[in-house]
Amino acid sequence: MSRPTAHLMWADALALMSRAEQLRRGFFQPAAAGWEPPVDLLETEGALVIVVALPGVTAGDVELVVGGGEIAIQGLRRLPPALRHARVHRMELPQGRFERRVTLPPGTFELSRRELADGCLTIVLRKVA
Repeated sequence: MSRPTAHLMWADALALMSRAEQLRRGFFQPAAAGWEPPVDLLETEGALVIVVALPGVTAGDVELVVGGGEIAIQGLRRLPPALRHARVHRMELPQGRFERRVTLPPGTFELSRRELADGCLTIVLRKVA
């Protein structure tokens, strides 16, 4: 392989590694209200399903507000009491207040179900005819 080709391949590899690191860091976006958890928004024939990554968050620490063509998911992620005085060597999971606003597709929806399991909040918004 010629030297210029090797340099180009190396530059491409470094650019890909840099992009992967940016994506990893952007998984939890900081926001004015603390941080924004990542969400998936899926649509079935009769409902919208929103899955929110909320590791370590309890159901009682989450509030949902549906209206104005969007849903607001707000709450608090608390450090477990046993770890509040621990020495931190690395902390990548965000703590404190969070808020995520998701614009809904056109239509009328009502909250049908919410379930927090395995670190993910699943919200089902039923389509209202």
